[in-house]
Amino acid sequence: MIYYKTNEEIELMRESNLLVSKTLAHVAGILKVGITGKNIDKSAEEFIRDNGGIPGFKGYRGFPSTLCMSLNDAVVHGIPSDKVFSDNDVVSIDCGVILNGFYGDAAFSFAFHNVQPEVQKLLKVTRESLYKGIEAVLVGNRIGDISFAIQHYCERIHGYGIVRELVGHGVGKNLHEDPEVPNFGTKGKGPMLKEGIVIAIEPMVNMGSKSVKQMNDGWTILTRDGKPSAHFEHSVAVRKNGPDILSDHSFIDAAVKNNAEILNISINN
Repeated sequence: MIYYKTNEEIELMRESNLLVSKTLAHVAGILKVGITGKNIDKSAEEFIRDNGGIPGFKGYRGFPSTLCMSLNDAVVHGIPSDKVFSDNDVVSIDCGVILNGFYGDAAFSFAFHNVQPEVQKLLKVTRESLYKGIEAVLVGNRIGDISFAIQHYCERIHGYGIVRELVGHGVGKNLHEDPEVPNFGTKGKGPMLKEGIVIAIEPMVNMGSKSVKQMNDGWTILTRDGKPSAHFEHSVAVRKNGPDILSDHSFIDAAVKNNAEILNISINN
């Protein structure tokens, strides 16, 4: 069942998504070589609670942490650990909060200063593909139009692998609502986009094969070939005048520019 949000509810969701965005910006400000994922996770939880929110992922279906933190060949759902970050790590961070009774959900992938150029390109293309998908968020379009735009850009133009087992989703009073939003598909197929739908669009893109596997921790998803993966996400409302992006990566970009240890992955959108 698809839950349609009122204008007032969408504005409440904007507040929850802005807190997610500011939390990810806070994370971007403290990411450095030698710090651990658990240190970052603890700080993120404190930031969310200090700003009136509740971590949306912690305890969700038993997940143990505030952030999903996925390094290098981890696609999504990584658990922050005691391992220190290295100067050639890619760190994909997914954050959710509950504020005003609604979930916010967004993700961003960070690259430390010694990440290879070809991996930087993977992040750039993945981030650009998010906006290719968002451009298709128009009343009367279908979910497949979003899916096709992302797949075409990543797989057919750039030759990367789009993960099939994990997809975007509706979001609202529940973290995962209908409709599902795959990153692969056919134009004109799937549920129709109508005003008031709010969806989390989240390309998960592998440098090599699309195939993945799950670690024994029951959460972390890895690329099967061990090559790097990237993940970016926005929560977006369908409005009569076009897509309304409720999360805001500009907070994160500003923090990245002020942190000499991580790279600014510029995009064209």
